[in-house]
Amino acid sequence: MTEIQERLFALRDEAYKSFTAPLLPGLDRERMIGVRTPAVRKLAKELKKEGLAEAFLQELPHRYFEENGLHAALLCQERDFDRCIERVEAFLPFVDNWATCDGLNPRVFKRHHPELLKRVPAWLKSPQPYTKRFAIGVLMNHFLDADFEPETLNWVVSLRSEEYYVNMMIAWYLATALAKQYEAALPCLVERRLDRWTHNKAIQKAVESYRITPEQKAYLRTLRRKKDE
Repeated sequence: MTEIQERLFALRDEAYKSFTAPLLPGLDRERMIGVRTPAVRKLAKELKKEGLAEAFLQELPHRYFEENGLHAALLCQERDFDRCIERVEAFLPFVDNWATCDGLNPRVFKRHHPELLKRVPAWLKSPQPYTKRFAIGVLMNHFLDADFEPETLNWVVSLRSEEYYVNMMIAWYLATALAKQYEAALPCLVERRLDRWTHNKAIQKAVESYRITPEQKAYLRTLRRKKDE
């Protein structure tokens, strides 16, 4: 066992592991230690200060779920955009669950939107579902406000996937787009540009959002599709 693995095991919480495991279907329970996310992030900061982060980031693939979470947390601290992108792309092939994927949102991305956007199309075309999910998350987190472009909305709604966690992210993205760019996003539902399941899931998430007005919610409910549609 490595020193970092020992430090993770020292933070384990069996009750938390029992709670978390069902939320990550498909992930081998033996690969879960049971460490809470704040503790993983705190450890990432400690490793950075101790000069141990660099070596750890080279140790791919990792064995444990929490090691991947630690890897993502370290990438979130990276301040150099080019180095961050290089390391993100090295890490993405090993991301195998939604939690690790969604935890990967480097702060440096906020300051480099033009360069970041150029990377997204390749990620969207990846055969790996969590690379696709990551790309959609990037568009949702960084390109639905001042830097929104209708073209990026089209990138997402044009995707077709058999993967549950990709389609769930598409729905989440569209619900967020409805909250932030309602007029641009609404035609995606009116024109039925998504498969039925993702279409209805996007409406469900939008209706649950406090950022959508009651009038908008009422109209969105009329757009739900039945099984035979």
